[in-house]
Amino acid sequence: MDLDKLRIRELRVRSRVGVTDEERRLPQEVVMTVTMHADLARSCRSDLLRDTVDYKAVKKAILAGCEKKSFKLIERMAQYVAGLALADPRVRRVDVRIEKPGALRFARSSEVEISREQDSGIGSRKAEGRGRNE
Repeated sequence: MDLDKLRIRELRVRSRVGVTDEERRLPQEVVMTVTMHADLARSCRSDLLRDTVDYKAVKKAILAGCEKKSFKLIERMAQYVAGLALADPRVRRVDVRIEKPGALRFARSSEVEISREQDSGIGSRKAEGRGRNE
């Protein structure tokens, strides 16, 4: 079955991210797009928040978690965000794209995009840290 999509587009997050201590000294802005794949048929019929993925709650978890943490790589940040989205069992798959503006000279940004599935059992591709503040 094809899943429906809920998307948080271009969420601006301030976090300490970078390979060097100097890069992580002050928070930097990254831009995230989080696409959550879920069966939304029930909420389409009921029109009730309890029957869908609460994307406002997901957004709050992303902001709170990323603003407290420090990451060396945007890849690790994307993995962390994927785990937060997959904490809701209705989310069967999540795609996370993170842009780091100004990371490379002569380029607008650097970017990573990952996809993770609920209980995929694919070892390192399985989402880590679900529901935990790491």
